[in-house]
Amino acid sequence: MKRITKLLLVVCFLASGTSFAQTKLKLGHIDSNKLLSIMPEKAEVQANLGAYAKEIENTLAAMQDEFERKYQDYLTKSDSLTPLIKQTKEAELQDLQQRIQTFQVSAQQDYQTKEMELFQPAVDKAKKAIEEVAKENGYTYVIDSGSGALIYFSDSSDDLFNLVKTKLGLE
Repeated sequence: MKRITKLLLVVCFLASGTSFAQTKLKLGHIDSNKLLSIMPEKAEVQANLGAYAKEIENTLAAMQDEFERKYQDYLTKSDSLTPLIKQTKEAELQDLQQRIQTFQVSAQQDYQTKEMELFQPAVDKAKKAIEEVAKENGYTYVIDSGSGALIYFSDSSDDLFNLVKTKLGLE
């Protein structure tokens, strides 16, 4: 993270060239994760996520109970089953086990999506506040010290994309 910050500072310094002397570069940083953790929205989001996780856990438990019941039934009756019925029951158990595994993967992805969806309004609110504070206090760049990501850059900063594209001979 410190390397990213130092690299960004060096790039900003070198890229600004002569305009550096004319404009003052003011950098700031904030740990957005820490900010989000103290926002009042966090408790509501966590409560909603807890209820959502409980619903997923209940569904998974029901699927696992069904598998266990069918497996125990298979074990107690396996000696008396015909080969065709035994094969059918084994295929049914394998299918159920596969559905459980698929559900677990999907549930994890779905939970992460739900978490992002629920936290997005708080993230947007925090980002807006950061941008307002940066503008009010004349910051050129604000870096998220938790992730090293650039959160804000002022309109007066130079976008080097076209210059670098030209340097690389890209159209």
